[in-house]
Amino acid sequence: VQLVESGGGLVQSGGSLRLSCVASGSIISINTLNWYRQAPGRQREFVAGFTAGGNTKYADFVKDRFTISFVSAKSTVYLQMNNLKPDDTAIYYCNADITNTARSTTSWWGQGTQVTVSS
Repeated sequence: VQLVESGGGLVQSGGSLRLSCVASGSIISINTLNWYRQAPGRQREFVAGFTAGGNTKYADFVKDRFTISFVSAKSTVYLQMNNLKPDDTAIYYCNADITNTARSTTSWWGQGTQVTVSS
């Protein structure tokens, strides 16, 4: 199983980016999907995600600015980020609880994608 993020970059304050995370490998089911971020000198924090029931949840600091979505046919989760602020600068990570063909469920992380917002 592998999670690969893309879509990060440098953007001005108020701009937008869309992050993507593709899951691949011997996957039976993707149970939960989340985006986290980690800024320099800070702990990794939750940004947005889907619960096992398929509901979305967001951190308070991104509500009404970020939108998470999932395209099952592509095994891809997206994070649309609008009205970006310098405080959003961080490495963004995709996380998923995945059941593989051996019926084992494991939490997987991607390698991260850098988002930098200039003021």
